[in-house]
Amino acid sequence: MKKAVYAIVAVGAAFAALFVLYTVAADTTGSARQVFVFHALLWEEEYVDGVHERTFDIAAGTYTFRFIPNGDSPRVLSISMEGESFSFADDFALDGTLHKSPISEYYTWDYLGQKTFEVPDGQSVDITIDPNGNVIGTVSVMIGAAP
Repeated sequence: MKKAVYAIVAVGAAFAALFVLYTVAADTTGSARQVFVFHALLWEEEYVDGVHERTFDIAAGTYTFRFIPNGDSPRVLSISMEGESFSFADDFALDGTLHKSPISEYYTWDYLGQKTFEVPDGQSVDITIDPNGNVIGTVSVMIGAAP
């Protein structure tokens, strides 16, 4: 039963991530869409030995992290990347902002940390995402060209 709940949450998060990706990428002015060089929807079964590791190719340029977290996402998300002429590491802290209206209260979530980075040359990069033991909550991590 517990795995079924996680699967339902993961599928719901995947649809939410796809919706957000589409809305972030869609541009009504007719200019080019945002292209993500890396995307991972992380939940319990995406981690191996408590971390998510992958290799991807990236061109020279300025990039930013984008996250789709929720209140159950890891409180600290440690991300490190290593390439031939590139290295990056930061601990992103989950931050909830309370919004109040006359009829409701709700939170929006984001990760605080160094979201922009420079890659000097095109290369393969090894990325490691460590939820620091909190593998239950879902989060999408994306890397795209800086606007």
